[in-house]
Amino acid sequence: MPIIEFKMPKMGESISEATIINWTKNVGDYIEAEETLLEVATDKVDSEVPSPVSGTITEIRFQKDVVVEVGTVLALIDSNGKQEPRSKSQEIITANVESQPEVTKPSNIEFKQVRTNPDAFLSPLIISIAQKENLSVEEVQSIPGSGLDGRIQKSDVFNYLKNRKYPLQSKPISENRQPTTFPKPKINFIEGKDRIVEMDRMRKMIADHMVYSKQTSPHVTSYLEADVTNLVNWRNENKDKFQQKYGEKLTFTPIFIDAVAKAIQDFPLINVSVDEDKIIVHKDINIGMATALPTGNLIVSVVKKANEKDIVSIAKEVNQLAQNARNNKLKPEDIQGSTFTISNVGTFGSLMGTPIINQPEVAILALGIIKKRPEVITTEKGDEIAIRSMMFLSLSFDHRVVDGFLGGSFLKRVGDNLEQFSTNIKI
Repeated sequence: MPIIEFKMPKMGESISEATIINWTKNVGDYIEAEETLLEVATDKVDSEVPSPVSGTITEIRFQKDVVVEVGTVLALIDSNGKQEPRSKSQEIITANVESQPEVTKPSNIEFKQVRTNPDAFLSPLIISIAQKENLSVEEVQSIPGSGLDGRIQKSDVFNYLKNRKYPLQSKPISENRQPTTFPKPKINFIEGKDRIVEMDRMRKMIADHMVYSKQTSPHVTSYLEADVTNLVNWRNENKDKFQQKYGEKLTFTPIFIDAVAKAIQDFPLINVSVDEDKIIVHKDINIGMATALPTGNLIVSVVKKANEKDIVSIAKEVNQLAQNARNNKLKPEDIQGSTFTISNVGTFGSLMGTPIINQPEVAILALGIIKKRPEVITTEKGDEIAIRSMMFLSLSFDHRVVDGFLGGSFLKRVGDNLEQFSTNIKI
């Protein structure tokens, strides 16, 4: 009887595990080849996984919300299984089996007696999970790591929590907060008027990520006002020709990405990440762009190696990523690997913003709405009042590694690139 192993597929270059969202079939069900059998999530992207063969599901090894590593056998499929109507007794038996709680193998390790490894590296993600689960430093360091060189991975922590019986008593991984006597404010809920909305999975992830970022990086925000009149005029003159020639809409976003990528080349220390007391300088300039989804959530898709692309290539990629985001068709690799992020808050009519850094980056740029207003400008005739298109830029940066000089100089260079953009590009 040919039994086929259905394994967790590799969802992207840097993806080592995924969370099971939903099985579309139950044990005993027949499934066609290429029919969706499983829905999984990696970061904020949900993906459908098809069955490799036609057959009957004989075993499902992992249930909903379990984090599983790539390559792990998830289910078994009898490829000789014929599609037959299931009797009522079979349905009852299957339902009873599936309703049983998942049986986990008892752990042979008594965590209370496990010796800790003080040199174990704890990534920001592991620390975030430890804070949420109230694990101590020693307890996390006692977890055997399955990663490269024994590195502790997310799945290792979840497996430990599943079998945890004797927590080590020690100093917890905390945010170094002092105890407070201030009571938690009471929320007044009026029955019949107010309503409760449960956060969806993506909103919970966004909330955790934002809180973690504020706890990790001391945020400083600098502001700059740029005169983008020439840029606006250039786009208005060329957007129709651009679409006719290249078949793509020319929005402001590709222009912003181009200006930022060029500025990063001049100030490479803004394109870094922090790993404890080490600064990792990234060679590739991968620009993330925050995109609003129809659900109201936000996702950051990434234009890889933006400094190596011209405005036409960037425009095509931006349009494709934005369309995929709106249609929920982004791939895991589309939201991985950003080294700097921009957020166009002007799209929503905001004058400016104070964005939160997208970890593990060290800076994020918000671009406000472009507004026409009278400005004093210097001409050959002297000072004059003219109608100009003005825009605020606001850069939030991690003051651990980016000081005011670097942050201000980089922001000024982005502004200069935007003001001079129209002189560099021709359609």
